[in-house]
Amino acid sequence: MPLYEHVFLARQDASTQQVDELTAQMTGIVEQGGGKVTKTESWGVRSLTYRMNKNRKAHFVLMNIDAPSAVVTEIERQERINEDVIRYLTVRVEEHEEGPSAMMRKADRDRERDDRGGGFRGDREGGFRGDREGGGFRGDRGPRRPRDEEAATEE
Repeated sequence: MPLYEHVFLARQDASTQQVDELTAQMTGIVEQGGGKVTKTESWGVRSLTYRMNKNRKAHFVLMNIDAPSAVVTEIERQERINEDVIRYLTVRVEEHEEGPSAMMRKADRDRERDDRGGGFRGDREGGFRGDREGGGFRGDRGPRRPRDEEAATEE
């Protein structure tokens, strides 16, 4: 049977329980069609790049499906009908990824970084302004003079 990765986005105001029920409903459709869901990952509520149907955030859910194409067609039909689903995407793959998906690995990396105490720029050395000395680096130009002194020297 062909293998698919299926991701759907549910409205942010849907509760986690409603999203779990929706996932269970999609899993039931797959099993009724003679397929199986090998992995389900909930990526939680994430910000969208742009507004979709007046939503700025959405619940993201990934399902790895091993089923005939008719089952995927039925899942997509059910998601078009459902008001809680904003968008969905199904991709046929040669094989499913073992272990956690890239999104889950990223979440783990972010969590580890936060546990270490490194903030947005805290874990980097130097940087654009981090290598300046004192209040500001002026190069070979010397210290600044007050405006009154500049006016007096020009006359």
